[in-house]
Amino acid sequence: MARRTKEEALETREQVLDAAEQVFLQRGVGHASLAEVADAAGVTRGAIYHHFASKAELFEAMLARAEMPIDAAFDTAQVLVADPLGAVRETALKALLHLTSCARVRTIFEVAFLRCEYTDELAPVEQRHLQEREQYLSYCGGLLEQAVVQGQLPADTDTRLASHLLYGFIGGLMRDWVQAPASFDLKTAAPQMVDLFLAGLRAAPPRRAPQESAQ
Repeated sequence: MARRTKEEALETREQVLDAAEQVFLQRGVGHASLAEVADAAGVTRGAIYHHFASKAELFEAMLARAEMPIDAAFDTAQVLVADPLGAVRETALKALLHLTSCARVRTIFEVAFLRCEYTDELAPVEQRHLQEREQYLSYCGGLLEQAVVQGQLPADTDTRLASHLLYGFIGGLMRDWVQAPASFDLKTAAPQMVDLFLAGLRAAPPRRAPQESAQ
């Protein structure tokens, strides 16, 4: 009986998370209420509070069910690689293709980045996203520094700014495709788009100011 009760509790939790995905997608996270999620899940508000203390906790649990594209592609460990720009290409493609590979990932990405206003209630979630963003910039910056050392990029390349450019390129491309997936085939176009970005980075990378280069 205890095992059955535990299984039922887990099943209810999954129902609530499934409902939250759809309600947050339709209403936006800030405008949606836990009562609406409860109605969509076919449970009481008490059942929601049994599993989640707040809407922010529910939102974070929903995000945790699907590995986000950049999280899936980028390892935070700093390692030396034989082809740093090749590693940048590989991780960028992994991120883009991960988004196209799973409907749940696409839904949760849309909720998190297009249907969410970070109110005070969701401040902890926003803070976590900022930390993850900084981890990505640090990881990518490490690869680009290696590219400079190995002569793939000029010595005065502003690797921090280049990291921001790459982050904006990947994130912007994802948002564009999720908003209008019929406008282009991201899975097919991703390699060409990433190669075009890297060709531009090689040809005209952002440069540090002379005084920065001299330090």
